[in-house]
Amino acid sequence: MPTPERTTIGWDIGGAHVKACLLQGGKVVDVAQWGCPLWQGLDHLVQALQAAHARWPVLDAAQHAVTMTGEMVDLFPDREAGVRGIAAALAAKLPARPGALHFFAGDAGWCAAADVARHWEHIASANWLATARHAALVFPQGVLVDIGSTTTDLIAFGNERVLTTSRTDAERLVSGELAYHGVVRTPMCALTQRIEWRGHARHVMNEFFATTADVYRLCGELDPAHDLYPSADNAAKTLPATRQRLARMVGLDERDASAEEWLELAQAWRTAQVEAIGSQLRRVLAAHALSSREAVIVSAGCGAFLVPELAAVAATGASTPHRFAAYGNDVANVAPHAAAGTATWAQVCAPSVAVAALFEREHD
Repeated sequence: MPTPERTTIGWDIGGAHVKACLLQGGKVVDVAQWGCPLWQGLDHLVQALQAAHARWPVLDAAQHAVTMTGEMVDLFPDREAGVRGIAAALAAKLPARPGALHFFAGDAGWCAAADVARHWEHIASANWLATARHAALVFPQGVLVDIGSTTTDLIAFGNERVLTTSRTDAERLVSGELAYHGVVRTPMCALTQRIEWRGHARHVMNEFFATTADVYRLCGELDPAHDLYPSADNAAKTLPATRQRLARMVGLDERDASAEEWLELAQAWRTAQVEAIGSQLRRVLAAHALSSREAVIVSAGCGAFLVPELAAVAATGASTPHRFAAYGNDVANVAPHAAAGTATWAQVCAPSVAVAALFEREHD
């Protein structure tokens, strides 16, 4: 009889989304994402796990490799409690066989649910490390640029390892390797204090009137499949409603300008975000002495469409343009028989793919 294909499910448990990858025979056959407002309670995580089980009945027989960032949400009193709480929920609700649940603990390796309390600091917010390590196995040197709904990771790698010595979010905020910029949930007032529009540089409203989802929805770049959360005012996501939210940021109403002018304002906000993240990418490239001639920029996340422009900002003055690769096409090992669009979802949900792939590589 033929040997059953090994099955591993990689999980990335975030504060706003659960992302998962189904690996069979070492190849990605499916990737999915579910909205999970974890700050509202662990029952949202349970619902996402139930949805995954409905999608993948093979889940019961699989090995499970887990990374997370959801320990940061204010449901938990501190990060340690968050890691332990998420791990306990997974251990209780995943219908996995004993010994089939494994947590990615970065430099400490892998641990079982029983050892999570001892290794919580290595487990907390380590998903970026998994993705960068996976990319480092494919390209000699480069930078992972993973732009998600809320944050951007800028991680240098080379010689099959991650180059940064930073491991925590706090350290990466110092080094510039973590930017709290995303293309969906970031409040627009966090991007810049002044915006150039209609011939004037104007101060903006420091209120939660709009988010970056409004910018990229109006620019036509945000896939609705990644626009899962309510708008800032809980109103519709139509173009007129989107323009109204942008208008509030500069003290106006949607009727006070034309559709073309509101698009120009959205593009100005877009430029502000590209320049902000691009400057951090430049800092990371310089810190690790990576040249545009040798370093590959590996894009990932639902905001990967911004990466070429970020790289252009970072390479200002360089004689050679950067080379690019897409995590979903060039790092993830997608099965030939996988459904159309699987590579795109592997790009968006890269950490879930990475933990599954690393687990199988290290437990072959």
